[in-house]
Amino acid sequence: MPNYVFYDFETCSSNTSYGQIIQAAAVLVNDNFQELDRYEGRCKLSPGIIPEAMALLVNKTTPKMLKETNLSHYQMIRQMMEKFNKWKNSIFIGYNSIEFDEEFLRRTLFKNLEYPYLTVTNGNERGDLLGLARAAHLYYPDCIKTPISDRNNPLFKLEKLAPMNNIKHNEAHSAIGDVLATIEIAKLLNKKAPNVWKASLMTTNKDKCFEIIKNETLFCTNFFYGGKAIPFVLTYLCTHPWSYPFCFDLKADPTYYFKLSNKELKKEIFDVKPKVMRTIKHKKHPIIMNPSYGVNFDNYKQLGLAKLKERAKLIRNNKDFANKVSAILEDDINEKNELDSQLDVYAEESIYKKFATNEDNKIMSEFHKTNWEEKFSVIQKFKDERFQYFGKKILYEENPDSLPKEEYNAIHKEVAARALSTNKEKWNTIPRTYSEIDTLRNKFKDDKEKLRALDEINSYIEEMEKQYQKA
Repeated sequence: MPNYVFYDFETCSSNTSYGQIIQAAAVLVNDNFQELDRYEGRCKLSPGIIPEAMALLVNKTTPKMLKETNLSHYQMIRQMMEKFNKWKNSIFIGYNSIEFDEEFLRRTLFKNLEYPYLTVTNGNERGDLLGLARAAHLYYPDCIKTPISDRNNPLFKLEKLAPMNNIKHNEAHSAIGDVLATIEIAKLLNKKAPNVWKASLMTTNKDKCFEIIKNETLFCTNFFYGGKAIPFVLTYLCTHPWSYPFCFDLKADPTYYFKLSNKELKKEIFDVKPKVMRTIKHKKHPIIMNPSYGVNFDNYKQLGLAKLKERAKLIRNNKDFANKVSAILEDDINEKNELDSQLDVYAEESIYKKFATNEDNKIMSEFHKTNWEEKFSVIQKFKDERFQYFGKKILYEENPDSLPKEEYNAIHKEVAARALSTNKEKWNTIPRTYSEIDTLRNKFKDDKEKLRALDEINSYIEEMEKQYQKA
């Protein structure tokens, strides 16, 4: 069995393209959850990164911590990567990691001239304990205690889930505290919902997951919306142009859809809700269960497993219908691609627009190995302008003397202009944080501790403002 890497990041912002990791923690365990190794790191804010006040309040990060910690962001990422590279052939797991921490990790590596897809290469796979917990609770409601929302739905916030299940979580929203709590939740689910845990290990690899979806006549999975996990019994229909499996919900009679015109079918696919046909994001660790689990729920109970299998076979044997659906999806994607091509995309958010060439990947490795005085000449070798830009930013942040003066001045002016901008930007700005602080002061007007923290953050932002006004 593979080892597991449980990891978590605390960040200065919720913006995965323009924010920054400020604290990282990871624990390597074996398949019995025994600790083998760990990593903890905290770093300063990089020049030009303006923190969100609420993010700092949540993870209890003070301006003093950001200024006085020894590591720069680049140094912490180099340290963390050294450890992660030793932990190859592992399953990387976080809590809500695939939608948040994983995106931060990928974009951070991308901007720091590292290969961004660490968790799905080098023998690694990835999972997300939040989705696993929701699925486990859906199929085995007594396996884990959850708080209940005003709408009578189970809540899965880690800081509330842990204490309800007698898990120590004294350092909630610290990276290592959240990692240790996540490991304990994993132990609990492995023990109390072993079938769901075993199923989850079969879908941590995207290719294996796709094969399961494609080869099983029908299967049960769940989607999360409206504040709760909803079960579906589906069968594979065709492959979406974005390479996702596109599936048919077997609570609907497929013979009705076989008779529809292209126009009517297009409306059913995109406009009618609830959707009868839907993609499964097989790269994002869906939990795929035996269809017998779905028959326990009202939408499928009255149909029974035999009827569901009959419908699945009708879908899978009708290649003309699959081709018709594929053509409709292809037309839709072509329209969207045409619109996307007209949008301006900054380098920081371009990770999925174009992949690095093998040649540029080799230059990245060379960049990290050379001394600071030689790094600028290495940057010139990149064919992709994005990597030249990121390389110069690293020099600007880490060793400004290694940049030609005109290059330094150009970057410094751009950083200052972004930070001081009064426009509605994609990144956080100083004026926006001032506005956020005013809003939070009103929200927490009776909380002296938070008001004091906000005053410290405000002073920190004022220091930044003075620095950038001189640029």
